[in-house]
Amino acid sequence: MPREATLFDVVIVGAGPAGLSAACRLGQLSASTGTPLAVCVVEKGAEVGAHIVSGAVLETRALDELFPDWRARGAPVQVPVTAERLSWLRNADRAVTIPRALTPQPLHNRGHFIVSLGRVCRWLASQAEALGCDVLPGFAATEILYGDQGQVVGVATGDKGIDRDGKPKPGAEPGHELRAKYVILAEGCRGYLGQALEARFALRAHADPQHYGLGFKEVWEVESARHRLGHVHHTVGWPLGDDTEGGGFVYHDADDKVSLGFVVALNYRDPHLDPFREFQRWKHHPAIRSVLTGGRRIAYGARALNKGGLPSLPKLTFPGGLLIGCAAGLLNGAKLKGSHTAMKSGVLAAEAVFESLTRGEAGAELTAFSERLHESWVFDELRAARNFSAGITKLGTLLGGALAFFEHNVLSGHTPLNLHNGSADHARLRPAADSCLPEYPAPDGIVSFDRPSSVYLSNTRHDEDQPCHLRLANPALPIRDNLPRFDEPAQRYCPAGVYEIVTDPDGRPTFRINAANCIHCKTCEIKDPAQNIEWVPPEGGHGPNYTDL
Repeated sequence: MPREATLFDVVIVGAGPAGLSAACRLGQLSASTGTPLAVCVVEKGAEVGAHIVSGAVLETRALDELFPDWRARGAPVQVPVTAERLSWLRNADRAVTIPRALTPQPLHNRGHFIVSLGRVCRWLASQAEALGCDVLPGFAATEILYGDQGQVVGVATGDKGIDRDGKPKPGAEPGHELRAKYVILAEGCRGYLGQALEARFALRAHADPQHYGLGFKEVWEVESARHRLGHVHHTVGWPLGDDTEGGGFVYHDADDKVSLGFVVALNYRDPHLDPFREFQRWKHHPAIRSVLTGGRRIAYGARALNKGGLPSLPKLTFPGGLLIGCAAGLLNGAKLKGSHTAMKSGVLAAEAVFESLTRGEAGAELTAFSERLHESWVFDELRAARNFSAGITKLGTLLGGALAFFEHNVLSGHTPLNLHNGSADHARLRPAADSCLPEYPAPDGIVSFDRPSSVYLSNTRHDEDQPCHLRLANPALPIRDNLPRFDEPAQRYCPAGVYEIVTDPDGRPTFRINAANCIHCKTCEIKDPAQNIEWVPPEGGHGPNYTDL
C-alpha cells in the first residue's frame, strides 16, 4: 500500500522517560529562543506508558534539571523513601539483614521516590504536548528511512489491518513515513530499530556484548496493617544460587499498594532454570509473604533490562540520529536504576540536536552528544559502576557484591580495575544433560500463580489474524537442535508462555508459538542459544497495556 509522508524537524521513537525528556527539552528550547520546531514522538503502545515496566525508585536529579518546578506542575512523584533494608535470603526460611554500613552506596535510596514510571511518562507526555510536541501512541515504527548519502532521514510506521498471510483486510491502513532532519531512538532495551542501526553502522564494534536481566513486577493491594508507606526492601540470595545473579524488591507505594519484583540475569547457565517460577517461589519466603498475606494481586508485567553498563555501551551517534536511554544501555546496574540516566541523556540529545538545527544542519553525525554525555554526571555514574556486571558474573553474587561495596564505599568509584565480560548471555547455557531438573512447587493461587493468570493481568491484546511477530530464521532448529541439547529453554525463559513443546498426533514433538500471549519483553531474542528468534514489532497499539507499572 502506498504511504504518505509527513516532515518534522525531529522524530523521537519511544515515549519512555528518555524520549519524552528529549521532546520536553526541545520544546523548552524552541519556546525560549522563539525558534519554531516540529517535534514528533511515536509510541508503539496503545497509550503512553502502556509498555513501561519499572520498579521504580526514581532519583529525581534529571527531573530537577528538566523541570525545577515539577512539584508545582503536579508530577506524580509523591512518596519519598522513608526506610530501606537489604536482606540476604540464606534459604527458604531465613534472612539476614545487611547493615547499612555494609550496603554498597549505590543501593542507598534516601532522598529518592517510589513511583509508577508509567504515570510519570504520561505526565511527561502532557508536558511535551503543552510545549508544542506531537505525541502519537498506537503507531509502531518498523523501518528506518535512509537518504542518498546513507544517513538516517526518518522512520516508517507499520501497516495496520494486515492478515496472517500478509494481505490487507477490509479497512486496512498503510504505514506512514515520518521524515525528519534528525531521529532520536529511545525504544528502550533491545529496541528493534536500534538493533538494525547497530548492525548497519557497526556501533558495537568496540564494545563488550550487551548483558541483560529479565525483570518481573507485580502490584498488590495489601492489608493496611502490613503496609509501610515509603519503605524499600531489596533482597539477594535465595532462591537463586550464588552463580546466578539476581534479586528481589518490595516497594511500599501509596494507597496500601506494594510493588514487588524479581530480576534474573540472563547469563544464567542452567537451561532448566525457569525465571518466572523462581519469582513465584521467592514470594513464599517469610520476609516477602508476610507483606502479601491477605492481599490481592492486581497487575503483572515483565521486561528485559540491559545491565552491561559502560563496557557494553555502543557508539551512540550515526549520521542523522542518536541512541539514548535504555536503547543506548545507560541503566546503572549497581543502582538498579535507569530512569534518571535515561532522562538526562534525552536532555543532552535535545540540546545537541537543537544546536545543529540552529546552524541549519540536517543529517549530520552529532558527536557533540557523546561529548556532552562523557562530561556529564551520567558518565561519572557509569564509570564508577563499570565493574559491577562483570564482577558479579566472574565472582558470584556474594564476592561480586563485596567488590561493589569496596569500589563504591571505600574507593568512591575510583578503582583501577577494568573488568570485561566478552561472553554473550545466549552463549552461556550448558547442555541439559549436565543439569538437574529443579523442583518447583505448584502455584497456590494465593501468593504464587501460573503464567496464564499472570498474562491476563498484563492486559495483553493482539489480533490473532496478523503476521506472527516472532520469526524463526530456521523453523526446524528448535526441535532439531535446541530440544535435544538444551531441552528447548524457550518453554521456560519466556515469562508469558509464548513457546511450547507439544506432541502431534503421531507422537512427534512440535514447537508452538502462541504469539498472542507475547508481552514484548524481548527475552527470546536475547536468550535463545541459537539466536534463531527475531522479534519484530506487531501492529501498533497491540501488546500489553500496563496501567500503573
